[in-house]
Amino acid sequence: MASPLQFAYRTQKAIGVTDAAPVYEPLPGFVKPEGNLRCCVYSPCGRYLAWASSERVSVVDASVGYVLTDIVISNVFEIAFSPHGSFLSTWERPAKDEAGDATKNFKIWRTVEDLPEGTEKQPIGRFVQKSQTGWNLQYTSDEKFCARLVTNEVQFYDSNDLGTVWNKLRAEGVTDFAIASGQSHNVAVFIPERKGQPATVKVYNVPQFTTSISQKTFFKGDKVQLKWNSLGTSLIVLAQTDVDKSNKSYYGETNLYLLSANGSLDARVALDKDGPIHDVSWSPNGKEFGVIYGYMPAKTTIFNQRAVATHSFPIAPRNTIIFSPTGRFALVAGFGNLAGQIDVYDLEKDSRKICTIESGNPSVCQWSPDSRYIMTATTSPRLRVDNGVKIWHVGGGIMYHEDMVELYSVTWRPILPENLPRGDPLHPVPTPHSSAIAYLGTVKTPSKPVGAYRPPGARGMSTPLHFRREDEGGAAHVVSNGAQNVGPNGFGRSRRQVPGAEFLESGSRTVPGATPTEVPGANGDENLSKTALKNKKKRNNKKAKEGENKDGERRDGGGLAPPAQDRGPGSGNEGRSPERRGHQYNQQRHNRSRSRHNFQGGNNPGRNRSNTQQNGQAPPAPAQIQTSQPPAPDSLISPGSQNPASKKLRSLQKKIRAIEDLEMRHAGGEKLEDTQMKKIATKAAVVKELEAMEKEAH
Repeated sequence: MASPLQFAYRTQKAIGVTDAAPVYEPLPGFVKPEGNLRCCVYSPCGRYLAWASSERVSVVDASVGYVLTDIVISNVFEIAFSPHGSFLSTWERPAKDEAGDATKNFKIWRTVEDLPEGTEKQPIGRFVQKSQTGWNLQYTSDEKFCARLVTNEVQFYDSNDLGTVWNKLRAEGVTDFAIASGQSHNVAVFIPERKGQPATVKVYNVPQFTTSISQKTFFKGDKVQLKWNSLGTSLIVLAQTDVDKSNKSYYGETNLYLLSANGSLDARVALDKDGPIHDVSWSPNGKEFGVIYGYMPAKTTIFNQRAVATHSFPIAPRNTIIFSPTGRFALVAGFGNLAGQIDVYDLEKDSRKICTIESGNPSVCQWSPDSRYIMTATTSPRLRVDNGVKIWHVGGGIMYHEDMVELYSVTWRPILPENLPRGDPLHPVPTPHSSAIAYLGTVKTPSKPVGAYRPPGARGMSTPLHFRREDEGGAAHVVSNGAQNVGPNGFGRSRRQVPGAEFLESGSRTVPGATPTEVPGANGDENLSKTALKNKKKRNNKKAKEGENKDGERRDGGGLAPPAQDRGPGSGNEGRSPERRGHQYNQQRHNRSRSRHNFQGGNNPGRNRSNTQQNGQAPPAPAQIQTSQPPAPDSLISPGSQNPASKKLRSLQKKIRAIEDLEMRHAGGEKLEDTQMKKIATKAAVVKELEAMEKEAH
């Protein structure tokens, strides 16, 4: 029977090793170390497990849990193994000796070696390493060579002789490098922008360092991530700037490039959605990679080794993509500030979606070596509550659950590909552990999906398109660089837009039927003083009134201006009979009564500006106007009039509209309050009163 899966974890007080499926029990023979434990790692080959305490570093056989070796060394904060587990690296906090020189805090040891009785284990290499970032050596896959970065060069060593530099790759200003995996001894180096020169990524073959076999130059690259595929034939370069000069992002700008080791390809990967690149990952087969990019909700696309898109997954709020160790499945998830949903796709079956796992808020997500399980864990210090480990089947069911107090790290034990069990990971579905069944009993399932808050006036209605996410049918997120085509928060339309109304390109709000007004500052008014703005407003009003008077004279009293009245000679009505003059006045008064302001009533009687200052004489006093017909009765209660009857009429019409709106909401199945139902019951009385008022008017 094949050995079960295994994972190791480190908590505040101890380190534990658990045999996973199918037994889910602690590893027999392993004694949990306790105390101040700083790190815990497996070797890439899976043979060893090492951890560090404040006094020593211990290495155990991962299969049985027996201690193989102890290294007496204090204040170790980092541990790492070489690819085959032959060498162990330790990093201590930088310090100075008595002479004031920096101590050699980076040491390399043989993992297992035969020593005479009573002989203390000694390191085979020592270096000064101040930075904890990128502190370890990088090895070739066969452990023949290793390399480390120093100022302006990459130094190569024979793995068995770390006292002598075997070769040097000189590169002025180099800040990062990556040795390719696989059988090819290739190395990529990154040189950032300097003195107006573009950033450069160059690929060399060890040890031919005189000429590069492939290179790519680009701007907007302050730092990069160099990711080789498993074959060592292609390199992904994820370039990032510290500051986005276009002001579209707080976190800088990202670009993606693809280089081939033989120099046949060096291109920028074309992404069809604006926004940052959240994650990029190679498939274990080395022939395709996945990218998550764009403003949320992000897009996930699979590319082949020639940077050609082969498949795109549905747009969703996701920021993590992880391929299974066998390359058959892809995990697309949203962690961090997202909801923690995990989508699992079967790439061998037309990339169909297998399931969606609601994982909560994990900070760790890993595939098991056999691609059959997914482990998620919530760890400290990111979250100090709800710490624990969950193991899910690839089909979506939970298999194991364990709560822990201040869990700091957890990881699967690696298994070499040749030792993996054969069979379909999806079938048969294993039996869940009792802890998983107990966990499902404590999970509260909501009675109905809880959506976003909706105000009472918007309930029972469909969400407007500009309020929806892109994956829900809404418009794509657009970032404007100072333009006014989006709202103040960078999403959708500006706040002044009314849902469902036509988009207003420019100008101020306008009242339907009213004369459009100018926008303050639209004509350069923002640079004028208050006095200048006041004088300009007076001049514009004067011009508008003069234009209205001229139009009124040409149209013989048309428009909103008061009509010419019979004020004696020169009034314009000398040739008309009193009946015709009275009829004209009544007709105009009837038309004006439908507006909100009665220009003939109140304390603002109309004036005829055309009679002022004629022939240097003062205008005569207005004559008393005699009308032959009384005002039309329906004008007294018209909706635009200001008398009490008109106000009463408008109030009743408003009540009718409100009652009809409540009836439609009630017919649509909405539950109304008691006061609203009582209001509907008064409809007959309101209609009767309205009909009575209309009869009196006529």
